[in-house]
Amino acid sequence: MDVHGTVAEGFEPVRDAFAGNFAALGDRGAAVAVYRDGRKVVDLWGGTRDVDGTEPWRRGTAQVVRSATKGVAAAVPLLLHQRGELDLDAPVGEYWPEFKAHGKERVLVRHVLNHRAGLPVLDRPLTPEDALDPLRGPRAVAAQAPVWEPGTDHGYHALTYGWLLDELVRRVTGGRGAGEWIADEIARPLDLDLWLGLPAAEEAAGRAGRVGRLEDPDPAPSGSGPRLRPKRAVTEAYADPGSLTRRAFAAITPFPDQNDPAYRAAALPATNGVATADGLARFYAALIGDVHGVTRRVRLFDPATMERARAEESAGPDRVLVVGTRFGLGYMLHGSASPLLSPGSFGHPGRGGALGFADPEAGVAFGYVTNGFRKTVTADPRAQALVRAVRESLRRTGSDVGTPQT
Repeated sequence: MDVHGTVAEGFEPVRDAFAGNFAALGDRGAAVAVYRDGRKVVDLWGGTRDVDGTEPWRRGTAQVVRSATKGVAAAVPLLLHQRGELDLDAPVGEYWPEFKAHGKERVLVRHVLNHRAGLPVLDRPLTPEDALDPLRGPRAVAAQAPVWEPGTDHGYHALTYGWLLDELVRRVTGGRGAGEWIADEIARPLDLDLWLGLPAAEEAAGRAGRVGRLEDPDPAPSGSGPRLRPKRAVTEAYADPGSLTRRAFAAITPFPDQNDPAYRAAALPATNGVATADGLARFYAALIGDVHGVTRRVRLFDPATMERARAEESAGPDRVLVVGTRFGLGYMLHGSASPLLSPGSFGHPGRGGALGFADPEAGVAFGYVTNGFRKTVTADPRAQALVRAVRESLRRTGSDVGTPQT
């Protein structure tokens, strides 16, 4: 496999790990980018732009990043709060009166971001057509009763997160959804190849490759690599049609074709962002500092907002994912379910592969996108191999972040 792109001196382990993902972990097409102190130090790509094709992946190839979208979308309410336009401790119903039905008066804005709203499922799942309608998803969650007392526990809102966040943003901004807000306030100023709602011109230009399912490689022998088989409790939860796990991921049934231009053109802040690895990494770089190489340096989060984003809000057994998870406000935090660079890292994986995160102490921002999705939800072995390589590269360049405890 030919690997294209560049790495700065000392970051050669990332190139080796990236090549190893194709050789040992079955990647078909992927890209990885890393920023350090606002400057790009890794920019690599390889394979094919389509999971089932032969056309080579090129610089600028973008892919659907699934739930890595959540970390991008989370910046919108946090920035609205930073500007004094949104109160994180206010009830959602203050901004969205129809939401108060069925005992949801006690759902706070922060509960939407920390997965404590008690609304991970829909009793009546949406069809793909309904899901893409910007009105029907919010109406469905407004009509849904919580499945636990809001604020008392946490569980991953796999799909409903998107409708909750998007409608809240619309109510605060007077009608501008998260996708439009990201385009206007984040992507254009930072020159990001990142979209929540792929524009028609970008679709016509063939910016997005085709994604698809990959079979998992054979499990590694004991002690020789990452454990790929999920725990029995997790397997059982996904197999049980009545579990919160299955119901959360079935809030849209059947799930839309992720290669359909209509799906990519919609704005679903939980699932359908389209990004290059560089776009994802540069976004996280801008959350924690100035970014070089754009028309003007733009830092998105002020120090207080950054700390707010990564302060632990939820931790422990996740009622949906079953495993232990940790969340800040809209971001997954480092832990056994989603290992990142160090305990101070914050970001979000995409089910089956993609990953974006920032580590303020190391000054690192990371983005990985792929066209081959696996069964993994929060800790894909390919992304994890690259994170370990970044850690090794930092040691080589004199910035040892240590081995994070999980």
